[in-house]
Amino acid sequence: MEGEFRGTVFVVRDVCVIGGSRYFGKRLVALLLESGARVTVVNRGSSAPPEGAVHLVADRDDERSLRAALGSRTFDVVVDQVCYTPRQAEIARRVFEGRTRRYVLTSTVEVYEYEDSPGRPVREDAVDPRTVEVDVSLPWGDPEFAGEHYGEGKRQAEAVFAREPAFPYVAVRVAHVLGGADDFTGRVDHYAERIAAGAPIAVPAPNHPATYIRVEEIAEFLVWAAEGSFTGPVNAAAHGVLSTAEICAAVERASGGGGRAVFREVEVGEVSPFSFRRAYGMDNSRAAGLGFSFSKSGQWLDEAVAETLR
Repeated sequence: MEGEFRGTVFVVRDVCVIGGSRYFGKRLVALLLESGARVTVVNRGSSAPPEGAVHLVADRDDERSLRAALGSRTFDVVVDQVCYTPRQAEIARRVFEGRTRRYVLTSTVEVYEYEDSPGRPVREDAVDPRTVEVDVSLPWGDPEFAGEHYGEGKRQAEAVFAREPAFPYVAVRVAHVLGGADDFTGRVDHYAERIAAGAPIAVPAPNHPATYIRVEEIAEFLVWAAEGSFTGPVNAAAHGVLSTAEICAAVERASGGGGRAVFREVEVGEVSPFSFRRAYGMDNSRAAGLGFSFSKSGQWLDEAVAETLR
């Protein structure tokens, strides 16, 4: 491993990205390559990484497969884009022990799914992964179960790295991501379709705003986190919160005024994406204090929505 520390910045020479085949993962790999780093991408072979990256095909859920693909390789940093469960975290902790000097876990704002902090953003210490109970006996291998327990899976994955740290680790708790014509989530499209059709948009009562980050900015943040020397959880969110109404207004503008959002408040049942029964917008002061310069969400909202709907 050839990485070195210069002050508080880790000069990254050799990076392993697990996943990274779509959305901000693709942008992360591109930025690392542009920085001059040697990048190894590990995925199941569904898509090839950008030119210049080494591609290893392995099933990260299969410890033998992962070890065989890696061979004797070592890295300065591992950025894990697709660790969703404590089982996956345990495999990664065992496999990469002795192979990396730093581990960056891409986590999520959904680790705060049990929090509610009206009037103030949520800080990292609201969820201490060292106190989260890990239960690998749950059916994490069932995609439906894992999807329904996405936030809990991430909480427990963080806990695995925090309780038995085989290497310095960072858990980047990513805000809701906006932007990019390759946004595969369909959340912005959901609003555009309902606005165009004049169909009601279901929202909870009350409906709380949330924190967001632009797709390019989270890729930049992950590179910054890979190069840092800090450890533990860190929130990644642009300054300011956005409401469902503000996002829908941006959709209306991008659509050329071809419809207006009609909201229908519901007490129980399914609600539209980007609408929230709890207030858990994230406090980004830790990352800002460490030197990352965040954008303001209101400044790029229109552009991010427009490029998604092109």
